[in-house]
Amino acid sequence: MKNRLLPSTLAIILALAIPATVLVAQNMQWQQQQAQQIEDLDEFLAVYRKVKSSYVDKVDDKQLMEGAIQGMLASLDPHSGFLDRTDFNSLRTQIDGEYGGLGLTVTMEDEAVKVIAPTKDTPAEKAGIKSGDFITHLDGKLIVGGTLDEAVEAMRGTPGTTIKLSIFRPGRDAPFDLTLTRAIIDLKPVRWEVKHRIGVISVTGFSEQTGADVVAAVAGIKKTLGGNPLGYIVDLRSNPGGILDEAVAVSDAFLTKGEIVSERGRDKNDISHWWAERAVPGDVTNGAPIIVLVDAGSASASEIVAGALQDHHRALVMGERSFGKGSVQNVLPLTRDTGLRLTVARYHLPSGRSVQEGGIKPDIRVPQLTDPDYKMRVSVRESDLRRHLVNELKDDNKDLEKDNADDPRFAMTAEQLKAQNIDDFQLYYAMETLQRLGSRTMKLASKPITGKTRN
Repeated sequence: MKNRLLPSTLAIILALAIPATVLVAQNMQWQQQQAQQIEDLDEFLAVYRKVKSSYVDKVDDKQLMEGAIQGMLASLDPHSGFLDRTDFNSLRTQIDGEYGGLGLTVTMEDEAVKVIAPTKDTPAEKAGIKSGDFITHLDGKLIVGGTLDEAVEAMRGTPGTTIKLSIFRPGRDAPFDLTLTRAIIDLKPVRWEVKHRIGVISVTGFSEQTGADVVAAVAGIKKTLGGNPLGYIVDLRSNPGGILDEAVAVSDAFLTKGEIVSERGRDKNDISHWWAERAVPGDVTNGAPIIVLVDAGSASASEIVAGALQDHHRALVMGERSFGKGSVQNVLPLTRDTGLRLTVARYHLPSGRSVQEGGIKPDIRVPQLTDPDYKMRVSVRESDLRRHLVNELKDDNKDLEKDNADDPRFAMTAEQLKAQNIDDFQLYYAMETLQRLGSRTMKLASKPITGKTRN
């Protein structure tokens, strides 16, 4: 009987022993991690003490701590960072205010200020500053090696005052100077107009009420025409993004149903979804044709809108490949005046694809022929930024390599287009396309319906 009991008794002992062994191993691993953290902190404190005691000039604790925090966050990705009092005020201004300045979205690359995009209808855009330009001097003072905050602060100022920017543009042989006059930068992100029975809605950013403003723009266009337009152009060029919920609201305005975007954090099982009809019931355009314009300056929230409408086959996307920022940042308050901008998730479009690194590829690539520098200009995108997040889906889209391939349909020069009074070829091409679509739709609608019908 004892021999028969032995196997089951041994099994019970092993069943009890294995969890205990696992617990011991986990505890040892935790202790090792704690010891490593203490060692790392000791090393940090040793460096801190050496700097305090031996650096050529006296430095205060606040300066060292902020530098350490910025360095820690800069090691993560290009979009995480520490927000001091100045940054916090700037963020508030971007969301709901206006300021005197030039209208530029910039980043820091290799200790130089690089332009992500100029805002439409601002001094920067009117002066011809392009995505990918480097700003090296302000009023003759070298800013390479300085901080981004210092450069932004110097470019802002009293409307009506001037500032000289020295620009290095990849593809050009030599730097050049531009003198700009500061203006009030109105951060109202939505403007609209009617051209040749087409509603053109320009969205320059996604701040508070952008979704509601787009709905109001559609209503204004219909009221101006006394009916429906031939179609709509949603211009997202040089739109650097903004609030996620407003990107959802804009997409919702043109969709009747379906997913708009999903957000996935560190835990792969923790997925948040955003759907149509959360804010706006139905499609406010009643199914009218839509063309979305994008370029290398269209980022983040802009790519959510363009990608959602593209995935649902609700709009035709035209222009050039977008920026490729597929990450989500939250602002986490630290004190009343400071905070932490931290990348907390990646977002995915309705089809499941990610725009990280690759961006949105237009259905029809239309180069900006009215820009005389478009062939030699090097556009900066997410994939060009140091320490950018990788696309975890590992898309191997070889079509992206053909972005700059010549298209025989677009053989006109900037001078030829200027002679025809065309100053924005991408917008012109989108309008020509909508006019063809609209005329065809109207002809079909006017034809009598023949054949059998059911009552």
